[in-house]
Amino acid sequence: MNIVLGISGSIAAYKAAEIASQLVKLGHQVHVVMTHSATEFIAPLTLQTLTRNPVLVTLEDEKQSWKPGHIELADQADLLLVAPATANVIAGFANGLAPDPLASVYLALPRTTPVLIAPAMNGKMWDHPATRRNVGQLTADGCHFVGPAEGSLACGYEGIGRLAPVEEILEAVASLTKPGTHR
Repeated sequence: MNIVLGISGSIAAYKAAEIASQLVKLGHQVHVVMTHSATEFIAPLTLQTLTRNPVLVTLEDEKQSWKPGHIELADQADLLLVAPATANVIAGFANGLAPDPLASVYLALPRTTPVLIAPAMNGKMWDHPATRRNVGQLTADGCHFVGPAEGSLACGYEGIGRLAPVEEILEAVASLTKPGTHR
C-alpha cells in the first residue's frame, strides 16, 4: 500500500518517525509530506532515511518533475494519514484551504481514498467549538479520526490532546487498508 504520511507542527511530530518506521516494516511504501512548522520539531532527513523516499515540505520541492508532486502523491495514495494533526491543519482541511503541499494533497485525493487524522493539541484547543465544528465537518466528509488520547500534555496540562499511541494509529491504518475496504 502507498501511504502518504502528513506531519504538522506539533511537539508530537517526533512520534512520526516511529510511525513511518513501523509502516515501512509492515511493507508499506511511505511518502512523507510535512508542513513547514513540522520541520521545527523533526528533520525531513530523518523521515527520508526511514522511508527511503523524498520528503515534500514546500511546493518548491516539486521541481523534479513536470507533474506537480502533490497531485502525483494524491493520485497514488491508498491512504492519507496525518499524524500529528494540529488544530490549524484540521481547520484548513475542513475549510478547503491549500496553503501548503499537505493540504494540497488532501484536496487532490480521489474521494475513494481514506483519510485518517490523528490530532494532537492542547485540550482547550481540542474542545474549542471551532475545532469541534471542523472535526464534525471532516467526519461528514468521510475522514476517520484516531485519538486524541488523555495524559500529560507538552504545555504542562493534564487531559485530552495527546497523539494517540502509535499502536492505535497502526491498528486504525490496518483497518482502513484491508483489501476490499475502500476503492
